[in-house]
Amino acid sequence: MSLKQAAPTAPVQRLQKPSWKDPRLLLGVLLVLGSVAGVTALMASQDQTTEVLAAGRDLPVGTPLQAADFDVVQVRLGAVADTYLAADEPLPENTVAGGLIRKGELIARADLSTADQLDRKPFGLNVETPLPSGIQAGDRIDVWASLPDGRNGYSEPRRLLEAAEISELSVSESVIAGTDSTRLLVLVEDSDLPALLGALSNQAKIAVVPNPAAG
Repeated sequence: MSLKQAAPTAPVQRLQKPSWKDPRLLLGVLLVLGSVAGVTALMASQDQTTEVLAAGRDLPVGTPLQAADFDVVQVRLGAVADTYLAADEPLPENTVAGGLIRKGELIARADLSTADQLDRKPFGLNVETPLPSGIQAGDRIDVWASLPDGRNGYSEPRRLLEAAEISELSVSESVIAGTDSTRLLVLVEDSDLPALLGALSNQAKIAVVPNPAAG
């Protein structure tokens, strides 16, 4: 009985410890370090806060701005930080609110203007008829005027302003008459001023109507 010859055994490949000189190991270490550094930088940027100014009260269009009008708040703004006014940055001279800034809103550089740059100017109106509840600064209204007709009455009303923006309003109660009177500041373009001034100088009766479609 013959014995079968055993097949030759393949040489065993021994694992070698990686060397620091191995470029693949060095590349892997660099990739890991770069990833860790990127995550760390991202987390640090997200946690960074900036001190900026926020409105301490409602600031109607054309309001001269000063430091007392603002609060300092810390917020995370990231890449848009330069869009807003920093707390340590002085206000330019003769600065006014270029648009309605509500209390608590951050002060964007685009909100700042000067009186001579405004294309609309606040104009005061006294309105005796009650306004709808909920109307506030920033809403749009149509302004109508009825001129005296010389017969103890008034002529048919005509619209003087369309979709005028309310800059500010306040309601006061007359002690004598017991009725409410509303003082409005509306933003008026120069071209609309003559007709409005003419109506008021002729003792016209003024009425306002909300125009929500124009908002």
